[in-house]
Amino acid sequence: MSTLTAPPPGFREALAFEWTKFASLRSTRWTTAAVGLVTMAGAVFVGLSGSLQADDTVLGGSLTLSVVSLMISGVVGALTICGEYASGTVTSTFAAVPRRGRVLATKAVLLAGLLFGLSLASCTVAYLLGSAILEDGRYARGEPMPAVLGIAGLFAVVGVLGLAIGVLVRHSAGAVTTVIAVMLLPSLFGPLFGGAQRWIAGATPTAALEKLTQTSDASPDAVGSLGAWPSLALVAAYTVVLLALAVRRLRRRDA
Repeated sequence: MSTLTAPPPGFREALAFEWTKFASLRSTRWTTAAVGLVTMAGAVFVGLSGSLQADDTVLGGSLTLSVVSLMISGVVGALTICGEYASGTVTSTFAAVPRRGRVLATKAVLLAGLLFGLSLASCTVAYLLGSAILEDGRYARGEPMPAVLGIAGLFAVVGVLGLAIGVLVRHSAGAVTTVIAVMLLPSLFGPLFGGAQRWIAGATPTAALEKLTQTSDASPDAVGSLGAWPSLALVAAYTVVLLALAVRRLRRRDA
């Protein structure tokens, strides 16, 4: 008597499965929402407090807290997989979708799509809020397009970066700490490397964000001499490398 074996779920079915898990977890829902809320709240705070520097732009000032939101995006990516390891549901995930590379791919696509859409909307609203609150004509406007698209792309990339780190580390606390370290430590310890500071600090996602937002803090000495878009491409490149390492580890180790 022959036994019929159901084919493994396709990409669309696996993506729907990942969305159901993502939306059902309170931690990921609220953390993702914080990505947009913090960005918009920062625009209101800067506008009402009058803390914008004279040489800054409306775009840069309105997106002051987008640095914090960018870190939260990385944390969302890490929690997406680490939460499953902590609860043990990752075993069920691999049972439902045996192709582990497909599991990681669907998680990456889901995160990238959500974070791109959310950050594009929140950064646009933040810029509009800043433009409405800040005194007209006192500050340079900046060039919001296509910069906002690049910023949204950076948020998506950092979410996938957090996912890759989560797969490699597997523990929520360790993965979150690593994500924050990637964001902050190169800038903090860059001066210890002398002339190499601009290259070390310039390779971080926060440096790419400062260049894209056209903030006055984005000086070559602090964030490197690469342009905004090459910096974004560099962050995307090593994210792809880490994601490939994550796929390899996922296939070689037990759940």
